[in-house]
Amino acid sequence: MGTTEGERIAAALGALSRTIDPARIVTGCAELVAAAAVWSGAIDHRPRMVVRCRSTAEVQQALRTARECGLPVSVRSGGHDWTGRAIRPGALVIDLREMREVSIRDGIATVAGGATADDVAAAADGEGLALATGTVGAVGIVGLTLAGGYGPLCGRLGLAADNLVAAEVVLADGQVVRAGQHGDADLLWALRGGGGNFGVVTSIEVALHPLPEVLVGSFRFSLEEADQVLAGYAELVSRAPDDLTVLLAIVPGADGTPVIVVSPTWSGAIPDGPAAMDEVAALGTPLATTVAAMSPLTRLRQLDGAFPNGPHYEIRTRNLAQLTPASAASLLEAYSARVHTTSFLNVQHFHGRATQLDVRDTAFGRREDHLMVEMIERGEPLSGWTRNTSATLAPHALPGGYPNFLGPDDQEQAQAAYGPNAARLMEIKDRFDPERVIHATPLPVHDGGR
Repeated sequence: MGTTEGERIAAALGALSRTIDPARIVTGCAELVAAAAVWSGAIDHRPRMVVRCRSTAEVQQALRTARECGLPVSVRSGGHDWTGRAIRPGALVIDLREMREVSIRDGIATVAGGATADDVAAAADGEGLALATGTVGAVGIVGLTLAGGYGPLCGRLGLAADNLVAAEVVLADGQVVRAGQHGDADLLWALRGGGGNFGVVTSIEVALHPLPEVLVGSFRFSLEEADQVLAGYAELVSRAPDDLTVLLAIVPGADGTPVIVVSPTWSGAIPDGPAAMDEVAALGTPLATTVAAMSPLTRLRQLDGAFPNGPHYEIRTRNLAQLTPASAASLLEAYSARVHTTSFLNVQHFHGRATQLDVRDTAFGRREDHLMVEMIERGEPLSGWTRNTSATLAPHALPGGYPNFLGPDDQEQAQAAYGPNAARLMEIKDRFDPERVIHATPLPVHDGGR
């Protein structure tokens, strides 16, 4: 007779408890509900167990146990997750959130697998250094980095992935390997944009940059000025210097009335920044304006609390080569069709340093100037607005999309997301995880969809 599921779980618990404190192995129903909660409250996946690892050795043990007991595996780092990929149903979840150490030496941060963007930015700030990261400090820095990492310093520092110099990875068989210097160059190439699809990344090394202060603005415009503001924004970003990265969002204002918020970050010499801020102010008639010099850490923390854990979220993404009158009209049409007033659109600005690598230098699939559009629905029940908006923008969009925001049903975009790098990426997947044990961001279908 075959082994029952209960017997497999009992065997897994027995094996794990010999090397990991049983208090850090979560199996009880009520405890699992709490342990499996991620950023989006729409996710109700239930794993078989959650193992809160504190070392690479414990990750090795958890992976080996899962394989020996026939349990699927998923990996949780920050848990800022709208698809539930960190919590696979019925899986042994390797939870890295108790591994958050950050150390800095010679401008390189060594970062444990569960650290947040805020953890690393705070450590860097103490040294007068800056980190290429996104706009939300609560995000796990490893997941953000491995699949790309757009942010307000993109023009000056590139993507988060571009600053990845090495990584420690536990493979599906429990073997520990190093990617990067004195390690595997192909694996580092794949991790720089290909996501956490090759093993459990227990630490990364990222380059930091001397940048103690940036000039940051926020300009609110009435939606009645949308045509003028969007046209001006398109022209501004098409010629922006590397030191100026400009984000745009259509969001509900304090009274629920939609407004356009344009947020420039100037990372050059501070005395040269006000001229850039003036250009943004001239896009329309600002309803409100703030301009202030601050540390990159303070810039990262500006949105703290804006995206709390628990509400239902859904995200889609499209890349635009430029914001044309037609694509701008589609953005506005899509926003007017939103079901929940708390939904919003973000436009990220990809240019400068991020474009200076050849597309084949890393797994990341786009290196030309573009705008990455995030469509974020927040509300209950989710209405499918992001999927409809994605379809509305599709005729104007570049092939593919940002892997960190692609969902499990976005396979057409995943097929094109890695551009000319797809075949090499999947060859590396075959080499390091031929049995497809590790799942993270979507990958192209390969060899019959294995």
